Amino acid sequence: MIGWTEFIAAFATFFASHAIPVRPAVKGAIMARIGARGFSLAYSALSIAVLSWLIVAAGRAPFVLLWPFSPWQIWVPLIANAVALVILALGTARPNPLSFGGARNDSFDPSNPGIVGWVRHPLLVAIGLWAGAHIVPNSDLAHVVLFATFLGFAVLGMQIIDRRKRRLLGPAWARLTQTARRVDVTPGGLVRIVIGLGLYGLVLRLHAPVIGVSPLP
Repeated sequence: MIGWTEFIAAFATFFASHAIPVRPAVKGAIMARIGARGFSLAYSALSIAVLSWLIVAAGRAPFVLLWPFSPWQIWVPLIANAVALVILALGTARPNPLSFGGARNDSFDPSNPGIVGWVRHPLLVAIGLWAGAHIVPNSDLAHVVLFATFLGFAVLGMQIIDRRKRRLLGPAWARLTQTARRVDVTPGGLVRIVIGLGLYGLVLRLHAPVIGVSPLP
């Protein structure tokens, strides 16, 4: 049990860091000091730092192998993460009344929905791809628990948001979810794809120094 202490502590810290700062009283007090933008930046930085610790702690936990490793498994997260980051770039700060994190939702056009025409919840789909793909080559117990938790969070989150949005939007739900599926070849869409691929390159470069493991074969 002693060997699992850091992993358990990191998991507890991760959940606490996501639950406590967003409570209305806590969030309001922080925003009063550093503003809404400052809160977003600080919250994002905290989330990244704690997530990095959690992943490192999983690597330090006792090694319990669940299935054998094979070299082809490395390619699963390499490919899936490129797709995930492009989806994330295409969906961030775009009109999307069907999920969370949308911007200018009143301008959402179901006939020209962008990435929302393919996935209603870009952020959660990206998290699910990242987590699910990482399970394949990380077959020890700690990493399976880690990534399976995030995968479950993403899948459950989509279901919860769908139920909530269906209730809040009422009759508009059916109209807004009848979205067209088009490839976003607009200049803005192409720029976002390039940004997503650039983020992918940055993640590959920083993975070893930050996480301690190279993602490349």
